[in-house]
Amino acid sequence: MRTPERLRPGLKILGLLPLYFLISIFCFYSSVFGFQAEPDTTVADTLSAWEMNWVAGINGSQSVYSNWSKGGTNSMSLSSSSLILLKYEKNNFEYEFRVRARFGKARIQGQGVRKTEDLIRIRNRFLFDINPDEDSDFRLFGNVNFETQFSEGFNYGAGPEGEDLLTSDFLAPAYFTQNAGLAYFPQADFSIEAGLGLRQTIVQDTTLSTRFGLDEGEVFRLEGGITTGINFELEVMDNIKYLGTLETFTNIHKSFRRTDIYFSNEFAGRVNDYVNVTFRLDILYDDDFSNRLQLSQALSAGVTIDIY
Repeated sequence: MRTPERLRPGLKILGLLPLYFLISIFCFYSSVFGFQAEPDTTVADTLSAWEMNWVAGINGSQSVYSNWSKGGTNSMSLSSSSLILLKYEKNNFEYEFRVRARFGKARIQGQGVRKTEDLIRIRNRFLFDINPDEDSDFRLFGNVNFETQFSEGFNYGAGPEGEDLLTSDFLAPAYFTQNAGLAYFPQADFSIEAGLGLRQTIVQDTTLSTRFGLDEGEVFRLEGGITTGINFELEVMDNIKYLGTLETFTNIHKSFRRTDIYFSNEFAGRVNDYVNVTFRLDILYDDDFSNRLQLSQALSAGVTIDIY
C-alpha cells in the first residue's frame, strides 16, 4: 500500500500541470499580438482571422443470438468521439489548437464490460513564416502537446490466476511534449518537420511506474531529445479522406535504435451529412513499455454531427 510520503512528490508535480496550459495560452496571446505587422488592426479584423470546427460522433454495434445453429456471442458496443479545432491565421503567423477525444466500451456475454477505445490528445501548434514575401516553403514551428486517457486499462485475464491486470489509467501515463524547429511545407496538405524537444512522462499510480520506464515509486521523468514529424492529408476519392501522421522522439542519452515512433493512419468516409465510416490503424513503438510494436485497429460506422 502506498504511503502518504510517497504520494507527496507526485502531488507536487501534478500541481504544476495547470502551469503548462497557462504557458500555452500566454504564448498564444503573445504571438497573436506580438507579430502583428499592422499596429492599427481592429478587433473585428482579429476575430475574422479565427476559424472553429467541432465534430462529434457516436458509433455502435449489437449482436444477439438465440438458438442459432451456427453459434455466436451476444455483444453490444458503443463509442463516442469528439474533435475540436480552433485555428488563427494572420499575416505570417498561424496558431492551431486541436483537442481529440475518444472513448468506447463493449459488453460481451460471459466477459462483462471491456474498454475498446480511450484517448485524450491536446495539441497547440505555432507556425511562423520566416520569409512571407518570397512565398517560402519553410516555417519555424513550436508545439506544446498533452496526451493521456480517461479511465483504467487492463490486460484481461493475464494474471497468474486469470485475473485482469491493470496496465494504465488517467495520468498513468500522461505525456507533455514541447518542441521547436524548422518545418517544410512543399504543399498545403503535406509537411515535414525536425527540431529539439522536451518530454515529461507522468505516472500518478506508482504501481505502474516501471511499466513506462520510470524507476519504482517515481511519478515524473524529464527527457530531452530530437523530434521529427510528417503530416499528410489526401482526398482519396469523393467523401473519403486519408489523414496520416508520423512522429518520432529520440532521447539524446539513448541509442537511435530506441527511438519512440508513433504512426497514425485514418480513413474517414461520409455516406451522407450524418452517417460516416472510419478505419483507423495506429502503430506505436516505445521500448520503455515493450520491445515489440503496439498496434491498434478499429473499423466503425456511426453518426457524425457538426456542432460548430
